[in-house]
Amino acid sequence: MGAKLFDLLVLAGAWSANPPQSLAMMPYGKAWPVDTGAFFIPFSAAMLIAGFGALTAGWTTPWRYRWLLCIPSLGILLLLVLTVVSFWPMNAALFYHGMGSSKDTITDAQSIEMARRWVALDWVRVAGATAAFVAGLRALTLPWPTEVVAKDGIIVRVILLIALAGVAGFVIWFVANL
Repeated sequence: MGAKLFDLLVLAGAWSANPPQSLAMMPYGKAWPVDTGAFFIPFSAAMLIAGFGALTAGWTTPWRYRWLLCIPSLGILLLLVLTVVSFWPMNAALFYHGMGSSKDTITDAQSIEMARRWVALDWVRVAGATAAFVAGLRALTLPWPTEVVAKDGIIVRVILLIALAGVAGFVIWFVANL
């Protein structure tokens, strides 16, 4: 959470302060020889694996406990999908516009609106990460359920299998496109 807030408030706060001029401060060019993805990509992948590992380990617990394990797993997955679908294209467009690249496809007015949208959507990521963290923390602080639950029906198991296959497919696609 601290790293995400730092990224939003300090780094994005600098490059989104007065676009298009401030776009030169995006953390990918010569002015900022830092690639935030070098931190966030492996950390997010580790959180995704840990979340689904915890969900898998706790799958035989009652639903009153299991739902707390679903929130971090699905939350981190959805935040990664949001990142790939929304943020990566915006990052590229804003970066190219800020450096005056031949790959620039947006106007100054569009860069201003896009920077505002980027910051607003990043608050969604902060809220989602907070919800995932709190749910996982709550699951860790509850006593481990001792009652044995009936085996899930075939529909639940098929949905889980499809979901896990989808996550595996996304991870493979994600890693292949880094």
